[in-house]
Amino acid sequence: MGLQCGIVGLPNVGKSTLFNCLSNAKAQAANFPFCTIEPNVGVITVPDERLAVLEKLVKPERVLPTNVEIVDIAGLVKGASKGEGLGNQFLGNIRETDAILHVLRCFDDPNVVHVDGQVNPVRDKETIDYELILKDLDSLEKKLQKTEKAAKVGTDKDAKKAFEVLKIYKEHLESGQAARSAPVNELDRKHIEDIYLLTAKPVMYVCNVDEASVKTGNKHVDAVKEAVKNESAEVIIITAAMEAEIAGLESYEDRQSFLQDIGLEEPGVNKLIKSAYKLLNLSTYFTAGVKEVRAWTITTGMSAPQAAGVIHTDFERGFIRAEVIAYDDFVKYGSEAACRDNGKLRVEGKEYIVADGDVMHFRFNV
Repeated sequence: MGLQCGIVGLPNVGKSTLFNCLSNAKAQAANFPFCTIEPNVGVITVPDERLAVLEKLVKPERVLPTNVEIVDIAGLVKGASKGEGLGNQFLGNIRETDAILHVLRCFDDPNVVHVDGQVNPVRDKETIDYELILKDLDSLEKKLQKTEKAAKVGTDKDAKKAFEVLKIYKEHLESGQAARSAPVNELDRKHIEDIYLLTAKPVMYVCNVDEASVKTGNKHVDAVKEAVKNESAEVIIITAAMEAEIAGLESYEDRQSFLQDIGLEEPGVNKLIKSAYKLLNLSTYFTAGVKEVRAWTITTGMSAPQAAGVIHTDFERGFIRAEVIAYDDFVKYGSEAACRDNGKLRVEGKEYIVADGDVMHFRFNV
Protein backbone atom coordinates (compact mmCIF):
# COMPACT_ATOMS: atom_id res chain seq x y z
CA MET A 1 0.00 0.00 0.00
CA GLY A 2 3.05 2.24 -0.02
CA LEU A 3 2.77 3.37 3.61
CA GLN A 4 6.04 4.21 5.33
CA CYS A 5 7.52 4.47 8.81
CA GLY A 6 10.46 6.84 9.16
CA ILE A 7 13.27 6.06 11.63
CA VAL A 8 14.45 9.27 13.29
CA GLY A 9 16.90 10.13 16.02
CA LEU A 10 19.96 12.14 16.94
CA PRO A 11 23.40 11.00 15.72
CA ASN A 12 24.95 8.00 17.54
CA VAL A 13 21.74 6.66 19.08
CA GLY A 14 21.82 3.40 17.08
CA LYS A 15 19.42 4.46 14.35
CA SER A 16 21.52 3.26 11.40
CA THR A 17 22.44 0.01 13.18
CA LEU A 18 18.74 -0.64 13.71
CA PHE A 19 17.90 0.11 10.09
CA ASN A 20 20.62 -2.29 8.95
CA CYS A 21 19.14 -4.98 11.22
CA LEU A 22 15.71 -4.35 9.72
CA SER A 23 17.30 -4.59 6.30
CA ASN A 24 18.32 -8.09 7.29
CA ALA A 25 14.76 -8.95 8.31
CA LYS A 26 14.81 -11.89 5.92
CA ALA A 27 17.27 -13.54 8.30
CA GLN A 28 14.61 -13.79 11.00
CA ALA A 29 11.82 -14.71 8.59
CA ALA A 30 13.44 -17.72 6.89
CA ASN A 31 12.34 -17.65 3.24
CA PHE A 32 10.76 -14.21 3.23
CA PRO A 33 12.35 -11.55 1.00
CA PHE A 34 13.93 -8.16 1.52
CA CYS A 35 14.64 -5.59 -1.14
CA THR A 36 15.80 -2.00 -1.29
CA ILE A 37 13.92 0.40 -3.54
CA GLU A 38 16.15 3.38 -2.66
CA PRO A 39 19.42 3.62 -0.72
CA ASN A 40 17.55 4.55 2.47
CA VAL A 41 14.20 2.78 2.01
CA GLY A 42 13.70 -0.85 2.93
CA VAL A 43 10.68 -3.00 2.04
CA ILE A 44 10.61 -5.29 5.03
CA THR A 45 8.64 -8.47 5.60
CA VAL A 46 6.10 -8.38 8.43
CA PRO A 47 6.60 -11.56 10.51
CA ASP A 48 3.26 -13.35 10.81
CA GLU A 49 3.13 -16.80 12.38
CA ARG A 50 -0.33 -17.36 10.88
CA LEU A 51 1.19 -17.70 7.41
CA ALA A 52 3.26 -20.70 8.47
CA VAL A 53 0.16 -22.35 9.95
CA LEU A 54 -1.85 -21.79 6.77
CA GLU A 55 1.05 -23.12 4.69
CA LYS A 56 1.02 -26.40 6.63
CA LEU A 57 -2.74 -26.78 6.19
CA VAL A 58 -3.07 -25.76 2.53
CA LYS A 59 0.36 -26.89 1.19
CA PRO A 60 0.49 -24.20 -1.53
CA GLU A 61 3.10 -23.82 -4.26
CA ARG A 62 4.28 -20.54 -2.73
CA VAL A 63 3.75 -18.26 0.28
CA LEU A 64 3.76 -14.47 0.03
CA PRO A 65 3.92 -12.37 3.21
CA THR A 66 2.95 -8.74 3.52
CA ASN A 67 5.44 -5.95 4.14
CA VAL A 68 6.01 -2.44 5.42
CA GLU A 69 8.38 0.27 4.20
CA ILE A 70 10.97 1.65 6.62
CA VAL A 71 12.86 4.85 5.78
CA ASP A 72 16.23 5.68 7.34
CA ILE A 73 16.05 9.45 7.75
CA ALA A 74 19.18 11.63 8.04
CA GLY A 75 20.25 12.40 11.62
CA LEU A 76 18.93 15.66 13.05
CA VAL A 77 20.82 18.44 14.82
CA LYS A 78 19.65 21.49 16.72
CA GLY A 79 18.50 24.18 14.32
CA ALA A 80 17.13 21.72 11.75
CA SER A 81 13.90 23.73 11.46
CA LYS A 82 16.07 26.64 10.28
CA GLY A 83 17.98 24.49 7.81
CA GLU A 84 20.99 23.61 10.01
CA GLY A 85 22.90 20.46 9.10
CA LEU A 86 20.66 18.23 6.97
CA GLY A 87 17.63 19.87 8.52
CA ASN A 88 15.64 20.56 5.37
CA GLN A 89 16.28 17.06 4.06
CA PHE A 90 15.44 15.52 7.44
CA LEU A 91 12.17 17.40 7.85
CA GLY A 92 11.21 16.88 4.22
CA ASN A 93 11.72 13.12 4.52
CA ILE A 94 9.62 12.95 7.70
CA ARG A 95 6.82 14.84 5.97
CA GLU A 96 6.63 12.08 3.35
CA THR A 97 6.23 9.27 5.92
CA ASP A 98 3.03 8.11 7.60
CA ALA A 99 4.41 7.33 11.06
CA ILE A 100 7.58 7.88 13.08
CA LEU A 101 9.88 5.42 14.85
CA HIS A 102 11.86 7.63 17.24
CA VAL A 103 15.07 5.90 18.34
CA LEU A 104 16.40 7.02 21.72
CA ARG A 105 19.76 6.12 23.21
CA CYS A 106 19.10 4.42 26.54
CA PHE A 107 22.51 2.90 27.19
CA ASP A 108 25.72 4.18 28.80
CA ASP A 109 28.95 3.50 26.93
CA PRO A 110 32.01 5.77 27.23
CA ASN A 111 33.27 4.42 23.89
CA VAL A 112 30.23 5.76 22.02
CA VAL A 113 30.25 9.56 22.12
CA HIS A 114 26.91 11.26 22.67
CA VAL A 115 26.34 14.31 20.48
CA ASP A 116 25.43 16.37 23.57
CA GLY A 117 28.09 14.85 25.82
CA GLN A 118 25.74 13.00 28.18
CA VAL A 119 23.13 10.25 27.85
CA ASN A 120 19.66 11.73 28.43
CA PRO A 121 16.96 10.23 26.21
CA VAL A 122 14.24 12.59 27.44
CA ARG A 123 16.36 15.60 26.46
CA ASP A 124 17.09 13.94 23.09
CA LYS A 125 13.37 13.44 22.52
CA GLU A 126 12.70 17.07 23.38
CA THR A 127 15.41 18.23 20.97
CA ILE A 128 13.71 16.53 18.04
CA ASP A 129 10.22 17.48 19.24
CA TYR A 130 11.29 21.13 19.43
CA GLU A 131 12.50 21.17 15.84
CA LEU A 132 9.37 19.41 14.58
CA ILE A 133 7.11 21.77 16.52
CA LEU A 134 8.90 24.84 15.13
CA LYS A 135 8.42 23.54 11.60
CA ASP A 136 4.75 22.79 12.29
CA LEU A 137 4.19 26.27 13.70
CA ASP A 138 5.65 27.71 10.52
CA SER A 139 3.23 25.63 8.42
CA LEU A 140 0.29 26.60 10.66
CA GLU A 141 1.08 30.31 10.53
CA LYS A 142 0.96 30.28 6.73
CA LYS A 143 -2.40 28.50 6.65
CA LEU A 144 -3.82 30.68 9.43
CA GLN A 145 -3.08 33.80 7.41
CA LYS A 146 -4.94 32.45 4.39
CA THR A 147 -7.84 31.09 6.45
CA GLU A 148 -8.27 34.28 8.49
CA LYS A 149 -9.01 36.30 5.36
CA ALA A 150 -11.76 33.88 4.31
CA ALA A 151 -13.15 33.67 7.87
CA LYS A 152 -13.46 37.47 8.15
CA VAL A 153 -15.65 37.67 5.05
CA GLY A 154 -18.38 36.08 7.15
CA THR A 155 -20.05 33.95 4.48
CA ASP A 156 -17.76 30.94 4.61
CA LYS A 157 -18.78 28.89 7.67
CA ASP A 158 -16.21 26.21 6.92
CA ALA A 159 -13.44 28.83 6.90
CA LYS A 160 -14.58 30.11 10.29
CA LYS A 161 -14.50 26.60 11.74
CA ALA A 162 -11.10 25.92 10.18
CA PHE A 163 -9.73 29.14 11.67
CA GLU A 164 -10.94 28.13 15.15
CA VAL A 165 -9.39 24.66 14.82
CA LEU A 166 -6.09 26.03 13.54
CA LYS A 167 -5.88 28.41 16.50
CA ILE A 168 -6.34 25.44 18.88
CA TYR A 169 -3.45 23.65 17.18
CA LYS A 170 -1.29 26.79 17.31
CA GLU A 171 -1.82 27.28 21.03
CA HIS A 172 -1.19 23.59 21.67
CA LEU A 173 2.09 23.63 19.73
CA GLU A 174 3.20 26.86 21.37
CA SER A 175 2.81 25.11 24.74
CA GLY A 176 5.43 22.60 23.59
CA GLN A 177 3.04 19.72 22.87
CA ALA A 178 2.73 17.64 19.72
CA ALA A 179 -0.20 18.17 17.36
CA ARG A 180 -1.26 14.52 17.77
CA SER A 181 -2.36 15.27 21.35
CA ALA A 182 -4.27 18.48 20.56
CA PRO A 183 -7.85 18.61 21.98
CA VAL A 184 -9.48 18.37 18.56
CA ASN A 185 -12.05 15.75 17.53
CA GLU A 186 -11.40 13.38 14.65
CA LEU A 187 -13.76 15.17 12.28
CA ASP A 188 -12.08 18.56 12.77
CA ARG A 189 -8.62 17.14 12.09
CA LYS A 190 -9.46 17.41 8.38
CA HIS A 191 -8.52 21.10 8.60
CA ILE A 192 -4.82 20.26 8.98
CA GLU A 193 -4.63 17.38 6.50
CA ASP A 194 -3.31 19.54 3.66
CA ILE A 195 -0.34 20.89 5.65
CA TYR A 196 0.92 17.48 6.85
CA LEU A 197 1.95 18.49 10.36
CA LEU A 198 5.00 16.49 11.43
CA THR A 199 3.92 16.15 15.07
CA ALA A 200 0.45 14.95 14.05
CA LYS A 201 1.93 11.66 12.82
CA PRO A 202 1.64 8.61 15.09
CA VAL A 203 4.91 7.85 16.88
CA MET A 204 6.57 4.89 18.58
CA TYR A 205 9.58 5.35 20.84
CA VAL A 206 12.34 2.77 20.37
CA CYS A 207 14.61 2.59 23.40
CA ASN A 208 18.02 1.27 22.38
CA VAL A 209 19.40 -0.35 25.54
CA ASP A 210 22.43 -2.43 26.55
CA GLU A 211 22.10 -6.22 26.46
CA ALA A 212 21.56 -6.50 30.23
CA SER A 213 18.48 -4.26 30.01
CA VAL A 214 16.74 -5.83 27.01
CA LYS A 215 14.15 -7.70 29.13
CA THR A 216 13.48 -5.29 31.96
CA GLY A 217 14.59 -1.89 30.71
CA ASN A 218 16.57 0.56 32.87
CA LYS A 219 16.40 4.02 34.42
CA HIS A 220 16.61 5.66 30.99
CA VAL A 221 13.65 3.63 29.70
CA ASP A 222 11.66 4.47 32.82
CA ALA A 223 12.36 8.16 32.24
CA VAL A 224 11.14 7.89 28.63
CA LYS A 225 7.94 6.09 29.67
CA GLU A 226 7.21 8.79 32.22
CA ALA A 227 7.88 11.56 29.69
CA VAL A 228 5.53 10.11 27.03
CA LYS A 229 2.75 8.77 29.28
CA ASN A 230 0.25 11.34 27.95
CA GLU A 231 1.06 10.78 24.27
CA SER A 232 -0.72 7.44 23.74
CA ALA A 233 2.53 6.24 22.19
CA GLU A 234 4.04 2.76 22.41
CA VAL A 235 7.52 2.28 23.88
CA ILE A 236 9.60 -0.62 22.52
CA ILE A 237 12.85 -1.87 24.09
CA ILE A 238 15.55 -3.20 21.76
CA THR A 239 19.31 -3.76 21.73
CA ALA A 240 20.49 -2.73 18.28
CA ALA A 241 24.01 -4.14 18.72
CA MET A 242 22.65 -7.55 19.75
CA GLU A 243 20.12 -7.49 16.91
CA ALA A 244 23.02 -6.91 14.51
CA GLU A 245 24.76 -9.96 15.99
CA ILE A 246 21.63 -12.08 15.56
CA ALA A 247 21.16 -10.89 11.98
CA GLY A 248 24.77 -11.79 11.20
CA LEU A 249 24.36 -15.47 12.12
CA GLU A 250 24.38 -17.77 9.12
CA SER A 251 21.44 -20.10 9.72
CA TYR A 252 17.92 -19.91 11.12
CA GLU A 253 18.85 -22.62 13.62
CA ASP A 254 21.85 -20.60 14.88
CA ARG A 255 19.64 -17.58 15.38
CA GLN A 256 17.03 -19.59 17.28
CA SER A 257 19.74 -21.11 19.47
CA PHE A 258 21.13 -17.65 20.22
CA LEU A 259 17.68 -16.40 21.18
CA GLN A 260 17.12 -19.38 23.49
CA ASP A 261 20.47 -18.75 25.19
CA ILE A 262 19.51 -15.17 26.06
CA GLY A 263 15.92 -16.09 26.96
CA LEU A 264 14.07 -14.39 24.09
CA GLU A 265 11.30 -15.95 21.99
CA GLU A 266 11.93 -13.84 18.89
CA PRO A 267 14.30 -11.11 17.68
CA GLY A 268 13.50 -7.59 18.82
CA VAL A 269 13.27 -6.42 15.21
CA ASN A 270 10.34 -8.80 14.69
CA LYS A 271 8.42 -7.07 17.49
CA LEU A 272 9.43 -3.71 16.09
CA ILE A 273 8.19 -4.53 12.58
CA LYS A 274 4.87 -5.86 13.90
CA SER A 275 4.42 -2.76 16.05
CA ALA A 276 5.28 -0.49 13.12
CA TYR A 277 2.62 -2.27 11.05
CA LYS A 278 0.02 -1.59 13.73
CA LEU A 279 1.26 1.98 14.13
CA LEU A 280 0.34 2.56 10.49
CA ASN A 281 -3.19 1.33 11.31
CA LEU A 282 -2.78 -1.67 9.05
CA SER A 283 -4.40 -5.11 9.19
CA THR A 284 -3.96 -8.35 7.27
CA TYR A 285 -6.33 -10.69 5.53
CA PHE A 286 -5.38 -13.90 3.71
CA THR A 287 -6.17 -15.69 0.50
CA ALA A 288 -5.45 -19.41 0.65
CA GLY A 289 -5.35 -21.84 -2.25
CA VAL A 290 -3.13 -24.52 -3.75
CA LYS A 291 -1.36 -21.97 -5.97
CA GLU A 292 -0.48 -19.63 -3.11
CA VAL A 293 -1.18 -18.57 0.43
CA ARG A 294 -0.86 -14.81 0.58
CA ALA A 295 -1.15 -12.03 3.15
CA TRP A 296 -2.73 -8.77 1.98
CA THR A 297 -2.31 -5.41 3.67
CA ILE A 298 -5.34 -3.20 4.25
CA THR A 299 -6.08 -0.14 6.33
CA THR A 300 -7.95 -1.23 9.45
CA GLY A 301 -11.69 -0.67 8.96
CA MET A 302 -11.79 -1.30 5.21
CA SER A 303 -14.95 -2.77 3.71
CA ALA A 304 -14.92 -6.02 1.74
CA PRO A 305 -14.97 -4.25 -1.68
CA GLN A 306 -12.09 -2.00 -0.64
CA ALA A 307 -10.11 -5.01 0.56
CA ALA A 308 -10.82 -6.75 -2.74
CA GLY A 309 -9.49 -3.68 -4.55
CA VAL A 310 -6.09 -4.22 -2.92
CA ILE A 311 -5.77 -7.33 -5.11
CA HIS A 312 -7.04 -5.60 -8.27
CA THR A 313 -9.22 -2.58 -8.96
CA ASP A 314 -11.55 -4.79 -11.03
CA PHE A 315 -12.31 -6.82 -7.89
CA GLU A 316 -13.63 -3.70 -6.17
CA ARG A 317 -15.41 -2.30 -9.23
CA GLY A 318 -17.28 -5.55 -9.93
CA PHE A 319 -17.61 -6.79 -6.34
CA ILE A 320 -20.52 -9.19 -5.80
CA ARG A 321 -19.77 -10.86 -2.46
CA ALA A 322 -17.00 -12.19 -0.26
CA GLU A 323 -16.71 -15.70 1.14
CA VAL A 324 -15.14 -15.34 4.59
CA ILE A 325 -13.66 -17.78 7.09
CA ALA A 326 -12.28 -16.57 10.41
CA TYR A 327 -8.63 -17.59 10.82
CA ASP A 328 -9.30 -19.51 14.05
CA ASP A 329 -12.07 -21.50 12.34
CA PHE A 330 -9.82 -22.29 9.37
CA VAL A 331 -7.17 -23.64 11.76
CA LYS A 332 -9.71 -25.58 13.83
CA TYR A 333 -11.32 -27.37 10.87
CA GLY A 334 -8.20 -27.56 8.68
CA SER A 335 -9.56 -26.61 5.26
CA GLU A 336 -12.02 -24.45 3.37
CA ALA A 337 -14.16 -27.48 2.56
CA ALA A 338 -14.38 -28.54 6.21
CA CYS A 339 -15.29 -24.99 7.25
CA ARG A 340 -18.03 -24.94 4.61
CA ASP A 341 -19.39 -28.29 5.83
CA ASN A 342 -19.46 -27.03 9.42
CA GLY A 343 -21.18 -23.78 8.61
CA LYS A 344 -18.10 -21.63 9.26
CA LEU A 345 -17.88 -20.11 5.78
CA ARG A 346 -19.88 -16.87 5.69
CA VAL A 347 -21.11 -14.92 2.68
CA GLU A 348 -20.64 -11.18 3.24
CA GLY A 349 -21.76 -8.20 1.18
CA LYS A 350 -20.51 -4.70 0.45
CA GLU A 351 -21.00 -3.40 4.00
CA TYR A 352 -18.83 -6.03 5.66
CA ILE A 353 -15.80 -4.64 7.53
CA VAL A 354 -12.86 -6.99 7.12
CA ALA A 355 -11.40 -8.37 10.36
CA ASP A 356 -7.69 -8.97 10.85
CA GLY A 357 -6.91 -12.58 9.94
CA ASP A 358 -9.96 -13.22 7.75
CA VAL A 359 -9.39 -15.85 5.06
CA MET A 360 -11.29 -14.53 2.04
CA HIS A 361 -12.39 -15.38 -1.47
CA PHE A 362 -14.03 -12.71 -3.64
CA ARG A 363 -16.75 -13.08 -6.25
CA PHE A 364 -16.86 -10.29 -8.82
CA ASN A 365 -18.05 -9.49 -12.32
CA VAL A 366 -16.85 -6.72 -14.66
